[in-house]
Amino acid sequence: MVQPLEGLSAVVTGAGRGLGRAEAVELARLGASVVVNDYGQPGRDGTGAASAGPAEEVAAEIREAGGKAVAHSGDVADHAQARALVDLAVNTYGKLDVLVNNAGILRDRMIFSMSEDEWDSVVRVHLKGHFNTVRFASAHWRERSKAAGGPVYGRIVNTSSEAFLAGSAGQPNYAAAKGGIVGLTTSTALALAKYGVTANVICPRARTRMTSDVFAGFAEPADGELDPLAPEHVAPLVGYLASPAAGRVNGQLLVVHGGVVAVMERPRIAATFRAAAGAFSAAELDGALTPYFAGRPPGETFAAPEVLGLKRD
Repeated sequence: MVQPLEGLSAVVTGAGRGLGRAEAVELARLGASVVVNDYGQPGRDGTGAASAGPAEEVAAEIREAGGKAVAHSGDVADHAQARALVDLAVNTYGKLDVLVNNAGILRDRMIFSMSEDEWDSVVRVHLKGHFNTVRFASAHWRERSKAAGGPVYGRIVNTSSEAFLAGSAGQPNYAAAKGGIVGLTTSTALALAKYGVTANVICPRARTRMTSDVFAGFAEPADGELDPLAPEHVAPLVGYLASPAAGRVNGQLLVVHGGVVAVMERPRIAATFRAAAGAFSAAELDGALTPYFAGRPPGETFAAPEVLGLKRD
């Protein structure tokens, strides 16, 4: 039986643990040859000595199961190392077909206490790390398309978070970076469609090292049962988005967790106000907007905490 990703190659970043590991294993199970990337730092805040161990262990796990995998322990937020990651896939497997960006760190702090380094480090790993790999993968696909004289096969799956949708008060750096990833993905989807490449973004909800405190109050599974928040619930969607079946899925944002996939709508205009004389005065804005917001529910903002199953204040 031919697997849906047979003959394709994939890069998965942050694949030494948690979501990235589950995604790399799933892509390999579906027939892809995988480059397992992980910088290997022990702290979820990006601290500690880097190690090739986590990436090597997952690559070995895939090979032991009969799949094909090599490890890469570079830092995707470093431009040159991201280039080397894409080059490794191309040189090892002849081409790159699928890019899954998952690498990230957390340095949580309220906005009034956050240091410059806490901001820069999180934006660097999440947003710049996504940009770096997408930049070199997209150049590879563009060159292949030019040589082929038409579209080629390319899939990008980026990782955002419901923190960007819900606001996440203690994570201004993380929420901003994850919102930026959505913008990066939709821009990329438009730019690469003519080359045969799709780009989509997922907001996964899973119990991992990164979210150990977020889901600390959620019930643990009984013995022998799969955790509803297990990363293995997210991996099949990544496998689908990487497959030929998802050729018409492009520029989409999907929330995914235990047995649920939600396709998110783009923001809609809630109300429109037009100046009577072509330009607003402060008094006219007061007369239009103040009554409008006075009639809205108390505490309502653009943030959508109900996506996380939370109630508004």
